[in-house]
Amino acid sequence: MSKALGLARVSSSINSKNIVNRAPLANANVPNTTVDNANANAAPARAPSGSSEQATESPRLSSANIAWTMMSLCLSVLLSALDLTIVTPAIPAIVGSFKSAAGYTWVGGAYTLAYAAVTPVWGSVSDIWGRKPIMLIAVAIFLVGSLVCALAPKMNALIVGRAIQGLGGLGYGDNGQYCLPVGAVSFLVLLFFLRVQSPRTPIAAGLKVIDWTGSVLIVGGALMVLLALEFGDVVYSWSSATVICLLIFGAAVMALFVVNEWKIAKNPIIPLWLFASPSKVAPYVVFACNSYVFIGQAYYLPLYAQSALAATALMSGLYLLPLIVSCALAAAAAGIFMQRTGKYLPVMYIAQGFLVLGSGLLISLKFESNITRLIIFQILVGIGVGMNIEAPILAAQAAASVRDTAAVTATMGFVRSLSTAISVVVGGVVFQNEMNAKNGELASRLGSDSSLASIFNGDNAASSVEKISTVGLNADQQVLVREMYFEALRMVWVMVGPLNVTTRYIAVC
Repeated sequence: MSKALGLARVSSSINSKNIVNRAPLANANVPNTTVDNANANAAPARAPSGSSEQATESPRLSSANIAWTMMSLCLSVLLSALDLTIVTPAIPAIVGSFKSAAGYTWVGGAYTLAYAAVTPVWGSVSDIWGRKPIMLIAVAIFLVGSLVCALAPKMNALIVGRAIQGLGGLGYGDNGQYCLPVGAVSFLVLLFFLRVQSPRTPIAAGLKVIDWTGSVLIVGGALMVLLALEFGDVVYSWSSATVICLLIFGAAVMALFVVNEWKIAKNPIIPLWLFASPSKVAPYVVFACNSYVFIGQAYYLPLYAQSALAATALMSGLYLLPLIVSCALAAAAAGIFMQRTGKYLPVMYIAQGFLVLGSGLLISLKFESNITRLIIFQILVGIGVGMNIEAPILAAQAAASVRDTAAVTATMGFVRSLSTAISVVVGGVVFQNEMNAKNGELASRLGSDSSLASIFNGDNAASSVEKISTVGLNADQQVLVREMYFEALRMVWVMVGPLNVTTRYIAVC
């Protein structure tokens, strides 16, 4: 999903002109688009007024340039796919090899923390200096992070590499051996073949325009809130002074950010006029909930396959393919429909129906080795997620002016990354709490081997999956442990259920 936001920065201006101005879209779905655009046009400019290129038409691209550019974007999609189909299934083995109890949550959390904090800043600076140079800088930062991950001798170094990748904001993943060569090719192709309009703002002028106060506030506030969720019941208890202070001060800093963007900033990172009415807010809420549900399931399904179904890391990646493939095909089909009809609301309605149905059925799974139901339910979820990748972005862009396209995309990226971070972290907390709660019962059922139950308590559960079959448990005892994992992960599926219903209601309203 992050690829949709990253790529939208390249083509958002063209897409917004082609889609937003189409009569069926503007009239049927956004009744006050004209009024909203007039208000937005009266808002402060998004880039320095001295940019001479703003009124210049974008150069026409040759077929070869278009082909090379599309290839680089497809490589970006490949890197995004590596994150879900290769990296995520390998996380239990990674944290097991590093013997890191908290590694499962932090490998994902480090990236999402950094990505959520800096996404709005990327959107702001891309308005000032143009899409291409900022994209290249982001790819370069990501490649540095991939190198750190590839050479990491310990879990701490791997987590640092993940955080650096998050600063790049491209959502690629943490397997440096795969991402480095593909990312390098993508960088070179973007460098030589990407042709997009650039304001060529002088560095000094651009630095003066950046909303430095807002940047510091949004980064600080987001990090404090997300760290509180990351630490809660894992490093510190929820009632600890550390967690409470992070939550309170994080919320206070975020409130100051809102005031700064509303009253003080001349070139706000997140323009508050994007949320001027409920119809403008709804796409962001739908997109955030969609991301929350998707990542909450995609991140923990490989753990489910390896623990409850006794699958290898390779097989758990294959078990994830129904979700990924159905998501990709549904996204393509929805894009074709919206391109031809200019309508996105029907897509959002149908998508939420599939998402609610698939997620609800996933909760009803039984502890069994047959994966037929799991595949079918994943396909339903994938269709719902895929159909709703682009529709909320188009809805938000249709309700804003063309000049706010980058701001809309960056804001979408921020709410997506924030919801993703919360989903990964809260999912980890729910899983660990459930494993802790069931550990005493497991000890009693293991009988003479009750001491082995501590290997699978909440803190160690994610990194101990491979030990189920290696610590000396007999076949019946292994089934007991796998059933405990199954019940704990079911609560993770329950965690995302209420948001499905909420999103369905918002989409219909």
